[in-house]
Amino acid sequence: MAVHAHPDDESSKGAATMARYAAEGVDVLVVTCTGGERGSILNPKMDRPDILENIAEVRRQEMERAREILGVRQRFLGFVDSGLPEDESEPLPDGCFAVQSLETAAAPLVAAVREFRPHVILTYDDNGGYPHPDHIMTNRVSVEAFEAAGDPDRYPEAGEPWQPLKLYYHMGFSKERFEALHEAMSARGIGSPYADWISRWEDRPQKWAVTTKVPCADYFETRDQALLAHATQVDPDGFFFVCPREIQQEFWPTEDYHLARSLVDTTLPEDDLFAGVPVTEATPACS
Repeated sequence: MAVHAHPDDESSKGAATMARYAAEGVDVLVVTCTGGERGSILNPKMDRPDILENIAEVRRQEMERAREILGVRQRFLGFVDSGLPEDESEPLPDGCFAVQSLETAAAPLVAAVREFRPHVILTYDDNGGYPHPDHIMTNRVSVEAFEAAGDPDRYPEAGEPWQPLKLYYHMGFSKERFEALHEAMSARGIGSPYADWISRWEDRPQKWAVTTKVPCADYFETRDQALLAHATQVDPDGFFFVCPREIQQEFWPTEDYHLARSLVDTTLPEDDLFAGVPVTEATPACS
């Protein structure tokens, strides 16, 4: 189960991992906490009045296309996008996802965990990957659901208890990854957009170590197609596509994670999210 804040997050974080596991027979569910109703249109080609007026429905349609491309299941939890305030002192909209109490926000995710019965959950770190209020709340509800779903005394109305075994944080935006891609692009005489990021990296220190690198380069094209399905959010001439795919496949052929919780024995570093998870009919062996 991959828990995300908005439609498009599943395609920009861990998409190739999900596509690989789905292709290998693992049942993968994306849980999207909000509908992305307050998301800006980030692709200039899609910045049209008719789309703005129907942004919630457009983003649902984009999510469905991305889901089909990745070969996964998907469900919305039904919360309303909080938006990203330009000023941190600006209050968040009434009723949005990020202002819910933890128990209210986590309850439908606990129910989803108990229904889907995942062995592994993917989510963001405690800063949300970046400090968007919905991403931070997504971390909080994911940790809450991991810790509560197996306890029959907590959320008793949310179904029969089920205990996930491993919880991971996405670690795709690491300094080491961008340095490797920057050096590879520079060596080929390709202008790299990463130099400024790397020079200012002390402004965004990495709190969590990468523990798990999942080889999934064969699914980078699938990831890119899923990203492009979110046409209002992803500019085909933008950031996600400046580094040629073949360079990514050669110099950083993995998607990376931090193992935040584990109830099974495993040896670090890992190359498989299911390392240590007992193989059953519900957890196909992954090579």
